[in-house]
Amino acid sequence: MSPTRTSRRITGIGTVLTFVYAVMALAATGRSFVQIAGRFDQAPVPYLLSAAAAVVYILATVALLLSKGAAWYRVAWVAVLFELVGVLVIGTLSWVVPDVFHADATVWSLYGQGYVWVPLALPFIGLWYLASRRPGRAEAAA
Repeated sequence: MSPTRTSRRITGIGTVLTFVYAVMALAATGRSFVQIAGRFDQAPVPYLLSAAAAVVYILATVALLLSKGAAWYRVAWVAVLFELVGVLVIGTLSWVVPDVFHADATVWSLYGQGYVWVPLALPFIGLWYLASRRPGRAEAAA
């Protein structure tokens, strides 16, 4: 590798994407902490789902940062796919069974409506980014 070439994996849209994942990780972690600590008995399933969303966002953030390696790239794929399934399933259940999945209870409720639908758009952007940035692809082109 020449001294002028950078080995940084995340540039441009990847930087923005990783930043948004980090913000979502902080938001979901804070929300789930407040929910579980303050009113867990009111809606335990949705509040535990908030905590699960927080873990997924944290894992996706770390995996995106380290996705230059094949193992972390695969972890990023799994985390983002899990996030997509989570937001679609919880979003649908919050419409169909609102008594169980309270509309304001999780990051993924109503497809992320409380977060301006960022949780719905984010995994699609993340999957596009990962598909277009496979490890080894940039090196093969150079």
